[in-house]
Amino acid sequence: MTPPGVHVHPSALAETDRIGEGTRIWAFAHVLPGAVVGRDCNIGDHCYVESGAVIGDGVTIKNGVMVWDGVTLEDGVFVGPGAIFTNDLRPRSPRGGDAGDRYAGDAWLTPTVVGRGATIGAGAVILSGLRIGDHAMVGAGAIVTREVPRHALVVGNPARVRGWVCACGHRLADRGADCPDCGSRSDG
Repeated sequence: MTPPGVHVHPSALAETDRIGEGTRIWAFAHVLPGAVVGRDCNIGDHCYVESGAVIGDGVTIKNGVMVWDGVTLEDGVFVGPGAIFTNDLRPRSPRGGDAGDRYAGDAWLTPTVVGRGATIGAGAVILSGLRIGDHAMVGAGAIVTREVPRHALVVGNPARVRGWVCACGHRLADRGADCPDCGSRSDG
């Protein structure tokens, strides 16, 4: 049953009752039981949110994004279309027999956290076990293989720091500089 104040498109499947008021889940999205979705979120077409995923308040997830068990998107995160998260640093098929008992529990799971207000660009790949800092910006198509500092702008494969951004998203001259757009100071 859809919680009150939540919009679920008729072709979407929302199997969790832990969805905050004002959230919209669009066509062909699937949110599994055990997933947590905050208030005022927007989950685009063809998204998949696995059990154990945690999505904060005010998060935007564009079309075609999979948010796996162990991935946490803190408040105000933006995830561009087709971005990819992972949750296992040494994936093997648990059905093939060679992985042994590795998947009997959840010790294989390597959690990923995307900090408050951060942006993940379209088509970016985020390896598991990392933290993307608050208000960081991951460029489109970047392959993130290590931690991303707060307010950092990272691009490329592998993603490297190429600058700094304000909480409003404006590019800054230096880490900790005053934003010429909104006037706030990034605390880097």
